[in-house]
Amino acid sequence: MKVEIITIGDEILIGQIVDTNSQWMGKELNKIGLSVHQITSIQDDEKQILQALKNAEENADVVLVTGGLGPTKDDITKHTFAKYFSDELVLNDAVVNHVKSMFSKRNIPFSELNRLQGLVPSKCKVLHNELGTAPGMLFEENETIFVSMPGVPFEMKGLMTNQVLPFLRNKFTLPYIQHKTIITYGIGESALAEKLETWEEELPEMLSLAYLPSPGKVKLRLSGKSENKEALKGAIDREVSRLQEILGDLILGFENEYSLAETVAELLVSKKKSLAIAESCTGGRLASLITEKPGASKFFTSGLVAYSEKSKIEMLGVEKKIIQQHSVISCQVAEAMALGIRKKMNADYAIATTGNAGPTTDNTDKTVGVVCIAIATLEGVFSEEFNFGKPREKVIERTSNKALEMLRKEIIKNY
Repeated sequence: MKVEIITIGDEILIGQIVDTNSQWMGKELNKIGLSVHQITSIQDDEKQILQALKNAEENADVVLVTGGLGPTKDDITKHTFAKYFSDELVLNDAVVNHVKSMFSKRNIPFSELNRLQGLVPSKCKVLHNELGTAPGMLFEENETIFVSMPGVPFEMKGLMTNQVLPFLRNKFTLPYIQHKTIITYGIGESALAEKLETWEEELPEMLSLAYLPSPGKVKLRLSGKSENKEALKGAIDREVSRLQEILGDLILGFENEYSLAETVAELLVSKKKSLAIAESCTGGRLASLITEKPGASKFFTSGLVAYSEKSKIEMLGVEKKIIQQHSVISCQVAEAMALGIRKKMNADYAIATTGNAGPTTDNTDKTVGVVCIAIATLEGVFSEEFNFGKPREKVIERTSNKALEMLRKEIIKNY
């Protein structure tokens, strides 16, 4: 059973808005056993819409369309659907009355333009849009199901949740689909694939594995599809157990559970330890990650962005001669920063970052992407130098993740 999603709107193609509709629809369809095989974004253009509908009908069993519905002249979807199915538009009294009611409640005058929203193709099943004025439309033509919905996210979600998804569940006998996403850290994608080669080759036929790399971590998505829900669940549970035996503490957790920052936070809270952070190249990103979730006040004392050489000296006590001897981007300076913030805030642990995030090298001899991270504890301090390459955003993200990873290892090692 194949599904295609078509999003209509110039605003998507020019980057004015992000297409979150397709992402949400894909997740919800997957939950009921339907797989999205293609997502197509097109302009508000009759010719393009007609061609997209033709292509989708040839390749999919269900075609879901969002956008292009409303009271203005550029909202042409229903007219194009009528043309595609050799149909005509008819006035639907229920839609007109609904629009009148909504306008009345808001004390908005009702015009002839608003009445036109009641025009729908005669062949469609009208889907009542209780959250907006433009109705959804459902067609069953040529052994294919077409559904047209407004592009406004909350209106689309209301129609999908209350009408479209229940209709599809009742219409088809659908398989059970399950995903389990395992989050690993501290190992690259190729090294991880090599480590899992034998395990991956021995996976049951109903299961498949996908590698989803991102800065500082690699997600492993184990997916399965079966008519037998219990058999599929059992197979995934067994393979996850095997995976845990192979990877051990390389596994950070599972999707929708803990991020690396949350894991570090939980460790600090459970051990009743405190943390302070001194940042240069990460510019506050580390502190932001730590404080994203509530409860950081239980362990986080402060975060200081010491961006300039002067601030490192005056606010963190870094000796000028250390900077002169080793450069501001050095393990020696990172360690001095970590020791300085730990002492200043009387914290059990401290993180410090200094580096060259780019795009230029400023006044250092270090290339763009070179970063030094230090961890200070009650027992001492240690540091590592890394080269995270380009661009700037990647350097900042990878530095932040690596710093949290180093701290996590240190906390676990001590307890």
